[in-house]
Amino acid sequence: MPRSWGKSSTTLKGSGKPLSSDIAAHPAMKLKGSLSDQERPMSELAKKLEISGYALLTRYRPEADILAVVHEIGVPIEPWEGGLVQLLKPRKDGTPNTYSGNFGLEQFPFHSDLAHWLRPPRYILLRCQVGFEDTPTLLLDGRNLIQRISRPTLSRTVYRPRRPRAGAHTLLRLLETEIDGEELLRWDELFLQPTNRFATDTGHTIGNFIKSYRPLAVALSRPGDILIIDNWRMLHARSPIVAGREGRIIQRVYLGELN
Repeated sequence: MPRSWGKSSTTLKGSGKPLSSDIAAHPAMKLKGSLSDQERPMSELAKKLEISGYALLTRYRPEADILAVVHEIGVPIEPWEGGLVQLLKPRKDGTPNTYSGNFGLEQFPFHSDLAHWLRPPRYILLRCQVGFEDTPTLLLDGRNLIQRISRPTLSRTVYRPRRPRAGAHTLLRLLETEIDGEELLRWDELFLQPTNRFATDTGHTIGNFIKSYRPLAVALSRPGDILIIDNWRMLHARSPIVAGREGRIIQRVYLGELN
């Protein structure tokens, strides 16, 4: 049975209050505020992402084409041919190389997107076309995971993609420091495999931490609602799809950087 989670994020209309800096330390707290084109400038996005690891824009230009909105926010990347804009729809089944093919309408496990890539996309942009308040995206702050497991342990833990790319397996550390000093945390229990006993043991510890963690729930419930996730910091999961919510449609675009 899926675990319960906190109530979905709340928008304080006209409050002018920024996202609470306590969210990262206390992920079960409600979202104190969200961006909107009327209330706060787009330039605050980077600051909010740095503080909390995510940012929510409510009903932001719902009538506009998604690529027009995306280019206002950041630089999109095309992960595969024809994959610039992806439509996420609940499916009872799918191919084995997809989450739907493994979990159907159940809750997805916490993960970072494209964790098997040498350099995963920095940001994930999710935009609501059809959404529901009781079908939120669940967020787990990776900084809490790093604090629990420790940086040295995660930096020594090496995984590899489940399937080889170009005939070879790339060895990937779960925590890396990029040239610019930014930390890159990756995790995906489905598409990454441990390379040794140490990695297996670390994976079990991560799994136990996730089970004990009470995630933050952010609902994209209205057209134009946008959630931007720092994919190098946060883990995320789709909540289970309950009866009557099979019509949920979310657009996804990966960003290499913010404007």
